[in-house]
This record gives sequence, C-alpha cells and structure tokens, in this order.
Amino acid sequence: MAGEMYRKKKRLGDMLVSENVVTPEQIEQAMEARKTNGGKKLGETLVELGFTSEESITKALTRQLGVEMVSTATMQIPEDIVALVNPNILRKYMVMPFGYAANNMNVLRVAMADPMDMVAIDDLSMVTHLEIEPYIATTHDIMISIDKYFGNAEALDAAEAYAKEREAKKAAGEEENDEDTVADSPIVIMVRNMIESAARQRASDIHVEALETKVRIRYRIDGALFEQITYDIGMLPAIIARLKIMGGMDISEKRKPQDGRISIIVDRVEYDIRVSILPTYYGEKCVMRLAQKTALTRSKKDLGLCDADMKKFDHILSNPHGIILVTGPTGSGKSTTLYTALSELNKEDVNIITVEDPVEANINGINQVHVNVKAGLTFASALRSILRQDPDIIMIGEIRDGETAQIAVQASITGHLVVSTLHTNSSAATIARLLDMGVESYLIADSVVGVIAQRLVRRLCPKCKKARYATEEEKRSMGIRPETPNVVLYDPIGCNSCNRGYKGRIGVYEIMEITPRLKKIISNREDSDVLKQAALEEGMSTLRMSAARTALQGITSYSEMLRVSFET
Repeated sequence: MAGEMYRKKKRLGDMLVSENVVTPEQIEQAMEARKTNGGKKLGETLVELGFTSEESITKALTRQLGVEMVSTATMQIPEDIVALVNPNILRKYMVMPFGYAANNMNVLRVAMADPMDMVAIDDLSMVTHLEIEPYIATTHDIMISIDKYFGNAEALDAAEAYAKEREAKKAAGEEENDEDTVADSPIVIMVRNMIESAARQRASDIHVEALETKVRIRYRIDGALFEQITYDIGMLPAIIARLKIMGGMDISEKRKPQDGRISIIVDRVEYDIRVSILPTYYGEKCVMRLAQKTALTRSKKDLGLCDADMKKFDHILSNPHGIILVTGPTGSGKSTTLYTALSELNKEDVNIITVEDPVEANINGINQVHVNVKAGLTFASALRSILRQDPDIIMIGEIRDGETAQIAVQASITGHLVVSTLHTNSSAATIARLLDMGVESYLIADSVVGVIAQRLVRRLCPKCKKARYATEEEKRSMGIRPETPNVVLYDPIGCNSCNRGYKGRIGVYEIMEITPRLKKIISNREDSDVLKQAALEEGMSTLRMSAARTALQGITSYSEMLRVSFET
C-alpha cells in the first residue's frame, strides 16, 4: 500500500518537469488545451501538442515511480492470462496483463500506460480477484498487444453481429441497401479496427480481396504480404461500401475502378490513405496504401547510405544545376530519397517547386503542385508553367514520357537543379531509357549529374537472427574469394518481436556520379555495359555490392541480397 500512496501523492506534471521532459510553461499550455480537447489525459495532450513523446514520458515515470518498464508487444502472453480480462476493459484503461508474480499466483502483473491510475487498478483487481502489480508500457505498445490477442476475435464478433442484423432485416421484410449497410455500427467498427491494426503493425498496404467463398484481408509488412483474417463472402459489399464512403467515392458505382483518399489518426499519428477499388470476377477488390504524413521526410542518416555513398550523395546534391535521377521499381523507397534530398536543399534563399501525382507529403517552405490530367495539368504542362515561376530547384514526381524528359533537360541546362524518378533496374540503364525517350545523347551528357538506383532490403530481427558460415558459392556471388575463411552470414528465424525473422527495411544504393569520362561515353551513345564498367572503375558500387556489404554486416540476409540485386 505504501507504493500506492506514493503514486497518489505524486502528480504527473511535477514528475515530468523534475525529469526535464517538459517545462512548467508547457504543462500550463497542456492544462489549458485539456479544456477544449474533451478532458484527455495530461500525458496524451503533451504528446499531441508535440512537447514530448510517449517513450520520454514512460521513461520519466519509470525513474520517478520506480516502476519497471516492459514491452508487451514482444512477449508471448499465456492464454490463461489473456482470458482473464475483457478487451473492452483493457482498451478503456489502456492496460495489458502479461503474467503472474514470481512464486505468487495471487498477484497479476499488468502493463499500464498510466501506473498511477488507481481506478484502473481497483477495477482490474475486482474483475480478476487478484492483487495487481503495475508495470509501465507505452500506449502504442499496449494497443499492439490488444490487437494481437483480441483483434481477430473482435473483428469476427463484429462480422457475426452484422450477419445477425442482416438476417433480422430480412426476416422483418426490410429492403437492404448500401446506405443502410454502412451505417451499421459493426461494419464501421470492423473497418476502423482493420485500418488501425494495419497501421500499428507498420503495414504499407491493406488488401481486401474477393475470393469465391470468402473475403481475404492481407497486410503488406516490410514488402511481404501476410494474411490477417478471412470473412464470409457476404461481408464484401458492406466492407467495400464503408470504404467507398470513407474515401469519398460513388457508393452505387460497382462496375468501374474508383480511387479515393482517407485521412485518419491512429495513436496520435496522422495517416494519408490512398484507396483503389477494382471490379474483379467475384466482386470488388480494394487496396489501401498507408502513408504517415511525416514518414517521407526523414534524416539522410536514416536512409542506409554507407560513408562512401553518403559523400557521393552530398556531392551530387551540391550541384547548382543539372538532373539528379532516382531509379528503381515501385516500392523501392524512391519518394523517401527524393523528399530527403529536398528537405536537405530546403533553405530560405532557395525557391523549390514540385510537380507530383499525387503529392505524397507536405513539406513546409516548398511549393507543391498536384497533377490533374482531367483539367489539362499534366507533368509537361505544369513544368512549362513552373519555369515561369523563377524556381531554383524543380522536383518532378516521375519522368513518364519524352516530352517531360525534354523539358527537364532544358530546365537543367538553363540553370535549374532538377530531381526526378524513373522506373529502371540500374543506374546505367537509366541513361539508355532517356535515349529511348528521344533525348539527344549530348544533352543527357550535359545535363545529368548523378543517378541513384536503389532497393529496399528487409532488416533481420536483432533478437532472433542466427549466424552461420557462408558457403563457397555464396562467397563467390558476393565477390569474395572462395578460400576466404570464416565469412559470417545471418539467417532469419522468427520471434514475437518480428515478422518471420525480419523487422523494418533499409535502403541499398548504386550511385553513379557522372564524371567527365562518363559524359564522354554517354555522348558517344556507347552501350550500357561499357558505361557500367567505366562507372565501376570510377568508384561506383553496384546494387549487388551494396546488398552484399549489408548482408556481411549482419543487417540483412543472403536471400534478401539475392532478391533485390538481379546481377549474376
């Protein structure tokens, strides 16, 4: 009881100030903001105002209260513990039980976002008939755990509730239409939970697929698709109708593809979701692409560039004019690299204008133009107008045709720095693509200052990766002499902290800086292989070399290296 009294006496604001997490002025501002935000908790308000983070508050409370910090998201919680408390109570108080105290089955260990919440402790004690031993965890961590252990059951309960309502309507002779269907709370809750769960699991895409007898929900996490849950095919019209309403689409149109956008806040992070609906044989399929509003603007240190590549990257960006091209397939991180470069170049004395389809992230101080083909605003027409807007730097979302390529080249030659993307497999192939688009070789040689080809490899989970010695064949494919002893590689295993042995992704790069020698080769229209060989002699690392270096550092696996580099 002494510990409980200690927690009661201490106030969160005082503790955070004494730990230098926030200032007294920020506490005052947060207290004022609580009057208009529905009386949210102080910690939640401080995070929403951007004064601190969940992690900082959690660590400060750990030090001040002497309460141990845990991560329930990485634990395997026993089924009997999970079954003790209803998920509604867990969500209400933001808590997660994870085990019994050592040698005492009467004491339940509970992770809490707020270990000073005595009402939550009392209620949990009454429900479980056990003494509660509080631990501390972040809200995000607890929400992941609740989703993990109860998400599918809650979704299936919602599906069952919807099915019962539908049967009741049929029995009463009421006509069913889409507007009625989507107003039903079970569907609203189910779709919302589906998006929130995907966001917490770091999914980049959600696939809602119509199969013959069922609806399959899959999440793309770290580039790979994982099945999350399946429903009866009868649920499909209601799910799609709900997503159409959220995305601002025509609910009655079921024969044509449609596109929409959803803006949603999950755990105080704003997500911009692009929704694409496509009619298929068994019904409409929906794919949602999730993007955090702030995720694309990050520090260049987080991109995964090695020291040598970082120097090349900085040197290319320092050019006052010319074209910088970032290439790679869809989902290889090109947009992130472009936005990082723009953030680096974004100074008060520079006018930066972008043309994008669509604008993927808003950056303060940069003028961003959204392409609208129906209104006649194409990449090419927007670029012509932009050149009359006195730009220093122009970013083109993608060079898709010869006309756009020609304007980009002309803009770079007349003193502008142009950054853009192309869909090619390597940096040398990018030059050939520009030639195919009809740009003269001497203009390419004169304008292009650097080409960055990139891929994303999955990071091995540091908790479960397993070391082994490389085979002779593996050494050979990584450019290592077969007789070299004790070359260590790591394999994915899989644990509670990761997705089948991987967690997160990192970029691997092939940066071709256009030197005078390469300019000459380009101008003479020589073969891509000749250009690549010369670039290698000038110090370029291929994608295979960069991926092999990442594998040898234990960051990724040999199989990932092979997946992203096509060379033999």
